[in-house]
Amino acid sequence: MLDLAIVIVNYNTRELLRACLRSVYASQGDFSYHVTVVDNASQDDSVAMVRGEFPQARVIPAPKNGGFAYANNIGLRAYGFGQNKPLAELPRYALLLNPDTELPATALAEMLALMDARPELGASGPRLILPDGRLDKACRRAFPSPMSFVYRGLGLSKLFPHHPRFAQYNLTYLPEDQETEVDSVVGAFMLVRREALEAAGLLDEAFFMYGEDLDWAFRIKQAGWKIWYYPKVVVYHHKGAASRGNVRARRAFYHAMSVFVRKHYKEETHPLLYGIIMAGIALKGTLDVGWTWLQARRMEVGR
Repeated sequence: MLDLAIVIVNYNTRELLRACLRSVYASQGDFSYHVTVVDNASQDDSVAMVRGEFPQARVIPAPKNGGFAYANNIGLRAYGFGQNKPLAELPRYALLLNPDTELPATALAEMLALMDARPELGASGPRLILPDGRLDKACRRAFPSPMSFVYRGLGLSKLFPHHPRFAQYNLTYLPEDQETEVDSVVGAFMLVRREALEAAGLLDEAFFMYGEDLDWAFRIKQAGWKIWYYPKVVVYHHKGAASRGNVRARRAFYHAMSVFVRKHYKEETHPLLYGIIMAGIALKGTLDVGWTWLQARRMEVGR
């Protein structure tokens, strides 16, 4: 029985992917694992690099760049998930891992030990640290409730980062090193128990990029499982390597927000508040995407 199936979705991040795979294969501990890299139609020879330098990994070139959820589902299906197979035929755990992460040698063993010791946990994630040493706030989150959208839209979460109400989404009122149950960890490192995965189903491909991890966590918790933030394990995250300054990525971010709200909150939210939230997402998204496009144009002109 395979203990851990690791799925890494890559898009034009060859050098980061190389460093990530080196850290994965330097892992220590008494457990079995296998890596599948799903490449989302990269143009930087990532596939050739993996095949040449990491022959023990499976590489699946996706026929198109169908997004994060789409590619992760390809990898998960390659291990038998989501196909009604007997649980005993599946790896005990699946790990979604970004190519822009680097793992300490004992990270995987420690995370697996946590899950083995806590059978009520359906998913977990470590503390993710950005290159400048700050916490990647996405690694421990509450679900984005209608009111949290309002607080963030009004800037209250930034003005009062230690207030439990206004800072409820990123949980910034909690110490970084505090273990705690959360609504969601981040898809950059999301360890999921096979029973929870099969109960929740695969990722929702309506999300192209962003939001699919929140939606998955939502469904995992709906199925009766807990999700845990485990800061004793630290993973390094070069966040946004494949999407920084990318107009399509920014558009996908706001699309994901609207999909999540429509999918999970439309029926239970007052129509007026729902309309305000959706209009706010549309307005902020338009301004952000427009600004990103202008910045990209300036860089092109300046070359």
